[in-house]
Amino acid sequence: MLERSLGEVGVTVPQFVALTMLKAYPGLSGAELARVALLTPQTVGVIIGNLERDGAIAKTPHPVHGRKLQWTLTPRGLSLLAKCRKRAMALERRLAADLTSKDERVIRHWLARIAIIMQQEG
Repeated sequence: MLERSLGEVGVTVPQFVALTMLKAYPGLSGAELARVALLTPQTVGVIIGNLERDGAIAKTPHPVHGRKLQWTLTPRGLSLLAKCRKRAMALERRLAADLTSKDERVIRHWLARIAIIMQQEG
């Protein structure tokens, strides 16, 4: 469902994750982005190339370590992320429509716990 909805604005789920992480942590290197997004460096390399080509992200050299590239969202990237978030949140509302507030809290807690475990193991 999310993949189809994001596809309508020309974004894949991994690209959405990368845009989200770059909004939260501007200036990440490709390797850092791979770690926080729980994606392989190879996947992130492809994502970065496509997002840069589309004008959604831009690179700058690190101020101290000049060979290290930092990635940030461009105005186009911020706009694209806003469209993606709107679609993701609409889908989330649809999926949670029949849940009780207690059930939703339990599911959110469970998903957050999974994310923490994956981060620790990654």
